[in-house]
Amino acid sequence: MAEKSTPQMYQMKVTLRDSKPPIWRRLLLSSDITLAQLHHIIQVTMGWEDAHLHQFEIGEDRYGLPLEDIFNGPDYKDSRRFKLSKFVTGEGFKFTYQYDFGDSWDHTLLVEKILPINPQQKLPVCIKGKRACPPEDVGGIWSYDYFLEAIQDPNHSDHENYLEWVGESFDPEAFDLNAINEKLGSLL
Repeated sequence: MAEKSTPQMYQMKVTLRDSKPPIWRRLLLSSDITLAQLHHIIQVTMGWEDAHLHQFEIGEDRYGLPLEDIFNGPDYKDSRRFKLSKFVTGEGFKFTYQYDFGDSWDHTLLVEKILPINPQQKLPVCIKGKRACPPEDVGGIWSYDYFLEAIQDPNHSDHENYLEWVGESFDPEAFDLNAINEKLGSLL
């Protein structure tokens, strides 16, 4: 699909796949951002630390940073060269973002709405979300469930180790919209 010449605003929901209860963010984005910029936006809004490799899967193609093509083969495409508008075919368009190939944090990205750009609306912005991002390097979504079980049960064999590792406390329900948007404000 050809890129649209007039920028639009996408309302996109980013959901961490297999998280129960769901961990998600709702964003407003310009259609003009690149996939590389979207990667940074997701990192900030989800709470990741950008310490691992990532990729987008759109149709049969994969997109990421050029140095990551060592791990992904010759057909890997440079995410800095492709704007979001190249791919979005309409409301309901879905694709995948994977962060940390070892822990496999898979995210479903859903374009919920396509809106005209509002000049008064600062973009990107997070307008809603639920729950804290799992701690970096906890071991993937299945290990995250085990981690939560351990930190919530003082009698669990890994309770003390996990609390020490995470910094003495972790609230899985925490979500600070203002802090996220403050970080987004200095991103692009």
